[in-house]
Amino acid sequence: MTSPASRLWTYATPHRQTIWLASACSVLNKIFDLAPPALIGAAVDVVVQREESLLGQMGIVDPKQQLVALVVATLVVWGLESAFEYAYAVLWRNLAQRVQHELRLDAYAHLQKLGAQGFGDRRRGNLLAILNDDINQLERFLDGGANDILQVLTTVVIVGAAFFWLSPQMALFAFVPVPLILWGSFRFQTRIAPRYAEVRAKNATLNASLENNLEGMEVIKAFASEEREVARIRAASEAYQAANRHAIALSSAFSPVIRMAVVIGFIATMLIGGWLALEDVISAGAYGTLAFLIQRLLWPLTRLGQTFDLYQRAMASTDRVMALLDTADPLPDGDQPVTDVKGAVVFEQVDFAYPGREPVLSGFDLAIPAGQTLAVVGPTGSGKSTLLRLILRFFDPDSGRVTLDGQDLRTLRARELRRSVGLVSQQVTLFPGTVRDNIAYARPDASLDEVERAAKVAEAHEFIEALPQGYDTVVGERGEQLSGGQRQRIAIARAVLLDPPILILDEATSAVDNETEAAMQKSLEQIAKGRTTLLVAHRLSTVRRADRILVLEDGRIAESGSHEALVSAGGLYARLWAVQTGEA
Repeated sequence: MTSPASRLWTYATPHRQTIWLASACSVLNKIFDLAPPALIGAAVDVVVQREESLLGQMGIVDPKQQLVALVVATLVVWGLESAFEYAYAVLWRNLAQRVQHELRLDAYAHLQKLGAQGFGDRRRGNLLAILNDDINQLERFLDGGANDILQVLTTVVIVGAAFFWLSPQMALFAFVPVPLILWGSFRFQTRIAPRYAEVRAKNATLNASLENNLEGMEVIKAFASEEREVARIRAASEAYQAANRHAIALSSAFSPVIRMAVVIGFIATMLIGGWLALEDVISAGAYGTLAFLIQRLLWPLTRLGQTFDLYQRAMASTDRVMALLDTADPLPDGDQPVTDVKGAVVFEQVDFAYPGREPVLSGFDLAIPAGQTLAVVGPTGSGKSTLLRLILRFFDPDSGRVTLDGQDLRTLRARELRRSVGLVSQQVTLFPGTVRDNIAYARPDASLDEVERAAKVAEAHEFIEALPQGYDTVVGERGEQLSGGQRQRIAIARAVLLDPPILILDEATSAVDNETEAAMQKSLEQIAKGRTTLLVAHRLSTVRRADRILVLEDGRIAESGSHEALVSAGGLYARLWAVQTGEA
């Protein structure tokens, strides 16, 4: 199985040049950061050995000139260190922002492509946690963690080379703990990974609960369930807290253990290096350089636990994001264009069941001629909404087929198919922006006159004009500043403006009063002319003027005919009509 780090490296292929450049700047910054101890050691040698110092052997005999040369070298070293620090900070941070941005968009676009059938059992809160928290966690690692790892590795290499060059004897003792430290770090990594995976899972559960409760706040208050919901959120938050505690207990132990291992190398440097300097095996300057370098090695290694902590959080998040991107599209797109749509829809021996549930349709046959207005009624769960989802190809039949003008929907380009269908759903979704933006959602280039004409057909123009800024009024989050009926009429206007050859009205007038419904019925009759129209409704007054009414029961066609014929037949439709008119 490919590791999350390998997947991330593959995903970042377009940015590899930037990664290499940022890595080079990180390494060069650390090299110049480690140079001052060598300069300090050289300065000590100048003071102690004067003309016999290393600089003296290089041709700068005067000790004062040697010190001036060291000052110039220090300025150059510090200048280069600062320049490369600025460079790696800019490169890593911008890279983190770009990868975060692209990964979030790719994950969202893939999720949008999957649609309802691809969501599986993922909850919205879980998906929000992936799109926000997990991708942000990856950004935090790229912003600083990658540079920390590179600089720790550079420190180990440079300090190790300096020790073996100046005193191989000291190196053997000073670096004895390093293999133990590295082994412990990787051992820590394997043990902490599942704990952080659990943290991300609990975070997703908490997010799902919060998102669900925020959306259902009115229901919570209406049923006086605030205390119960606080207790439920508390339980989810405590589970998240417990998972974090489990991870923190291990991650917090890493730095103290590493510190005690590294101090062995520091003691060895002080003691053995001091003995060698006293016996003139190494110079005082070399001893000072090594003493400073072992300090430079000490502190980065003590932070290694924090860096691995950040890395593991990022890899756990990367694994979740990549798992989403790996989710196969259950509805592969067709390759046939959708042109010159007449609107004839046919169901041929269709079997369909939602995952893990009983079949909704079995051997279902239905032919809807082009231009016909067909109403679909029936008890809850009879399969009415399923028909609409199959026409829109939100789902595919388990067997059989659905055709448009004789072509199997699975062979058609889904995007073009859906642009041929105007949908007005009972659960209206409005988007951030103005009333005009929402009506023109499918046709952003529509003129204001076109928008107003569509609104008049939907009986929405009058109330829109009464809004504070008319068509430029901002609707608020999900249109919550508007009533249910107002939102529904905007949704109808949106479908009218699209002017599709097929129109689907799923309980389109359920949220309006009787007077408005009567006015809208006249408008809808005009809208339906010349196009195939499907009306799904519980309120039978909405469908009585349809060309044909289909009565569904348990996924089969129980009755079919005009309103008058079905009432006269005395069957299921007649009973439903009697209940709604008060005759039963």
